[in-house]
Amino acid sequence: MEKEKASQVSPFKATLTTAGVYTGGAATLLGLGLSAPNAAFTQIVTTFGLAGIVGYHTVWGVTPALHSPLMSVTNAISGLTAVGGLSLMGGGYTPTTSAETLAVLAAFISSVNIAGGFLVTKKMLDMFKRPTDPPEYNYLYLLPGGVFVGGYAAALQSGYNIEQMMYLGSGLCCVGALAGLSNQKTARLGNALGMMGVAGGIAATLGALKPSPELLAQMSAAMAVGGTAGLAIAKRIQITDLPQLVAAFHSLVGLAAVFTCVAEYMIEYPHFATDPAANLTKIVAYIGTYIGGITFSGSLVAYGKLQGVLNSAPLMLPGRHALNATLMAASVGGMIPFMLDPSYTTGLTCLGSVSALSAVMGVTLTAAIGGADMPVVITVLNSYSGWALCAEGFLLNNNLLTIVGALIGSSGAILSYIMCVAMNRSLANVILGGYGTSSTGTGKPMEIIGTHTEVNVDQTVDMIKEAQSIIITPGWGLCAAKAQYPIAELVKILNEAGKSVRFGIHPVAGRMPGQLNVLLAEAGVPYDIVLEMEEINEDFPETDLTLVIGANDTVNSASQEDPNSIIAGMPVLEVWKSKQVVVMKRSLGVGYAAVDNPIFYKPNTAMLLGDAKKTCDALQAKVRESQEQ
Repeated sequence: MEKEKASQVSPFKATLTTAGVYTGGAATLLGLGLSAPNAAFTQIVTTFGLAGIVGYHTVWGVTPALHSPLMSVTNAISGLTAVGGLSLMGGGYTPTTSAETLAVLAAFISSVNIAGGFLVTKKMLDMFKRPTDPPEYNYLYLLPGGVFVGGYAAALQSGYNIEQMMYLGSGLCCVGALAGLSNQKTARLGNALGMMGVAGGIAATLGALKPSPELLAQMSAAMAVGGTAGLAIAKRIQITDLPQLVAAFHSLVGLAAVFTCVAEYMIEYPHFATDPAANLTKIVAYIGTYIGGITFSGSLVAYGKLQGVLNSAPLMLPGRHALNATLMAASVGGMIPFMLDPSYTTGLTCLGSVSALSAVMGVTLTAAIGGADMPVVITVLNSYSGWALCAEGFLLNNNLLTIVGALIGSSGAILSYIMCVAMNRSLANVILGGYGTSSTGTGKPMEIIGTHTEVNVDQTVDMIKEAQSIIITPGWGLCAAKAQYPIAELVKILNEAGKSVRFGIHPVAGRMPGQLNVLLAEAGVPYDIVLEMEEINEDFPETDLTLVIGANDTVNSASQEDPNSIIAGMPVLEVWKSKQVVVMKRSLGVGYAAVDNPIFYKPNTAMLLGDAKKTCDALQAKVRESQEQ
């Protein structure tokens, strides 16, 4: 009771904290206004602020089942880093300077994101189609796309310069892409709007640049080769490998941002002496390089962990916090000579140094995070890629990049917050490789006493036959074993037998937000029987049987029963409250949190040990056989 009272915040302190936040915001705006070098900076800050607010409210409306397509479509539109690369390209059929080479590389790798991201999004959305859904005529969305891009081309030929209006339209299309993913009915429209936004943005960029035929050929070749590579990757990807793909695409955005920021510095350097906004350009280039470097290397480490190339366990380097603090201090300190010394060599050296320092920091931060926290890592990296794109927008004074960057940055931040709430942990705790929830006590964890009960496939089939209401709670084990197909077939058989079968999905199940929803949809499970944790938790007490497949920490009752557990207070699926529970796992081993699970030893729980795929195949076959008799 004393601890509970101590943890409560007084209304005065709560209001003071809120007032402090708004005071800081107001002071920041005043500071930006006083330091603005020109009206263009004020205008782009306004665009950034409004886009951030729009993105914040838009992403909150996205249903959790579509979080994976949401991240995929933000991956695609983050490929608008291509606009930065295109804007800085030069030469003829080939680049002639180092800056132009960096620019063409940025355009190339950005195109991989664009084509691959939209195709993966389409593939995922197609999986959610049900046999009873009405026919779709998505090709009709070519009409508004054709009018948007074709109309601009006609206006350009007539001598009209409407690039800023095109950027606004493209930005609104990208907002519509995120808003469209709020539900299944409008999700495909959202993907189409995203394509329109990116196409319009690139068309307007080319129209504003008016490149020579030779340079246009270079631009087209870079984007065509990159786009072809993206399509090839997207066609081969399996849904179980989706988190790895997202991480890899994030790394491309970070690298493109680094290339663009360095190239912009190299190109603009001769004008710094006379440009009143030179200091702003240098600051943004430095910050953009830093964010891009962390995004690039952190995403590669995340890819390695998810792909199994690197150990998924957290790498706890001795003195890692001091190391990260030193890297951060060195990165910040590097801005001093960068801003004070007008030398070109010093400037490039500082940008190269911050690229290396941020890349090392991305490795040390991400390596310290375990596999169970990958959903948060993926969303944080998604947010980083957005802020890197924002930096490009400020650097190039480009409204489109600023709008889209704010959308992606805010969407990633919101998803990170949702994931952290689902684990009852702070973002800092996850990112810095910490353990324990915000509710974990200081005492010794509860000791679990008792013996577990094991059953075989035949006994489990008997339980399934007797149950009228069944809830299935899958975890990462189902993904790893690719057991979604026999489970989908089992659900179909049980539904035909008149039984009520539903799924309960924990927000952090899998390796990225919404991954299990997509996996089940891929296997043909109707999305309307796949419910989120808060939607289904109150139904467990009235449920005859719960099948836990490859899940552990997300169904661990220690979160509620043991105040000293490192997962204390973490919201979980309350499977133990159902009348009978069957847990399918390889062994009685702990999950990623390394916490024993009391539900294994409860009297209403039976353990069906073995490989999830083989077990589910056997269950499906036995149940089908019993139904046919």
